[in-house]
Amino acid sequence: MLKKKMLVVALASAFSLPALAGDHTVTANVGFVTDYVYRGLTQTAHKPALQGGVDYSHASGFYAGLWGSNVSWIKDQGALATGDKTIELDTYLGYKGAAAEVSYDLGGIRYNYLGDGKAASGFTSADTLELYGAATYKWFTAKYSYSLLDGFLTFPNTKGTSYFDISGSYTLEDSGVVLGAHYGKQDIKNASSYSYGDYKLSASKDFSGYVVGAALTGTDVSSSWTINGVEWGKTAVTLSVLRAF
Repeated sequence: MLKKKMLVVALASAFSLPALAGDHTVTANVGFVTDYVYRGLTQTAHKPALQGGVDYSHASGFYAGLWGSNVSWIKDQGALATGDKTIELDTYLGYKGAAAEVSYDLGGIRYNYLGDGKAASGFTSADTLELYGAATYKWFTAKYSYSLLDGFLTFPNTKGTSYFDISGSYTLEDSGVVLGAHYGKQDIKNASSYSYGDYKLSASKDFSGYVVGAALTGTDVSSSWTINGVEWGKTAVTLSVLRAF
């Protein structure tokens, strides 16, 4: 409970950051989701999550930021011998640019899981680091991510794990509703039996600064992803509200 309160305080403090002039921009956001689903898998045992972050961008195309959420998946799967890790805090930086009609995004993201939990035998720290590259043409984006460290889903020796996804986004001009579609393929190094595909269909609309959304997610994972009665990759509908500052 204390760690969740710390996350709330940190996010609230972010909103008091002063706006920077000229080529510099700082924004913040906070949101609520009925289920934190990442790459098709629930991170909160299909329970709600409070999320938010702070982003900095420069007119040159450089950007950096941090983003946090409560999680429960590390303990849920029995990956901890003692304690718990209940907060995910990601840090990232990159560069965005364009060439002709194609825009691109190159960067890296560090996944950090905070708490006093110690890895159980056969597992490793969930903290990991990915590099990514994405290209967007009109409504469509293709992205490739590659892990530089062990630790994906607390599996040891998973350096080299990759994720490729394609997505599309289209705004209905009359209503302002944004429609989205996504398919991704997660290839887990040295644990190929756990590799899987995931999909997502979504719709969202901005109501005076509050973005309300709904998403249908699912995977082709096997029954091995049912842990303590929780189906991590089952088809699910998630509702969300996001406020940007």
